[in-house]
Amino acid sequence: MQKNLTHTIINTMKLFVKNIDRDINEMQLEALFKQFGEVVSTKIVYDKITWESKGFGFVEMGTKTEAYKAIDKLNGIEIKGRPLSVEIAIDKPR
Repeated sequence: MQKNLTHTIINTMKLFVKNIDRDINEMQLEALFKQFGEVVSTKIVYDKITWESKGFGFVEMGTKTEAYKAIDKLNGIEIKGRPLSVEIAIDKPR
C-alpha cells in the first residue's frame, strides 16, 4: 500500500546584510525587512568574546519575490549614517 505524500516546497531566501550599525539589534533588523514581506528569521553575528556586533548578519525572507523586493529597496540606503549592503546569501560548505 502506497501512501499519498504531500511535499512542501520551501521557497524562502536568505539574505546577507553587511554594514549594519552596531547599535541595531535583531528585532530592529526584522522590522526593517518586514515591510517587504514575511521575515522567517534574523541573525546578527556577534564577536564570541566581546559580544559586540560584527556589523553583518542574515535575514531569511518568506519568498524569493519578497527577498528581491527587500534587496531592491534596502541595498544602499543609509541606516544611522551607514550604507546598508543587502545581497543573496551564498551557502558556504563547512
